[in-house]
Amino acid sequence: MKNRVILVDQNDKPLGTMEKMEAHVKGALHRAFSIFIFNSKGEVLLQKRAADKYHSARLWTNTCCSHPMPEEDTTVAAHRRLNEEMKLSADLVPLFKFKYFASFDNNLNEHEMDHVYYGISDEIPQPDPTEVEEWKYENISFIQEDIINNPDLYTEWFKICFDDLVASIPENQLKSF
Repeated sequence: MKNRVILVDQNDKPLGTMEKMEAHVKGALHRAFSIFIFNSKGEVLLQKRAADKYHSARLWTNTCCSHPMPEEDTTVAAHRRLNEEMKLSADLVPLFKFKYFASFDNNLNEHEMDHVYYGISDEIPQPDPTEVEEWKYENISFIQEDIINNPDLYTEWFKICFDDLVASIPENQLKSF
């Protein structure tokens, strides 16, 4: 079950499961999540995806992203993957979800209902090298400008949701950084 994704309809209602790579070849809509960790300075922890990733290799993206396993709660999966991928823990706040479709040069497709979470942590990440090539903290303004000036450096889902992420974090939270 580990290599299966949860297929969903347009309203995020589960429809069954499919092998992960098959879902990415067929472009089947499935559930995913994206986590954005901020440090106490208000900077976002970015990761550069490892060179061997099946798509979007060596592109900058959010702190962690993945798919819940069948029968796994999405929030539980987000905490699990944050620990597995970055060796971090944080209270994760669900913000919104969005649906997107993107095709890649290797004939794979992302068609995901992506649940977006954020959290705050000053822990030093210890990323899994099979997942993450590099990591860094960047401020929100730099990221917004760099996405405009250098869009090819970022994953598709990151570019789609970053402004919505910033708009969704409570203003008093952003001011407290």
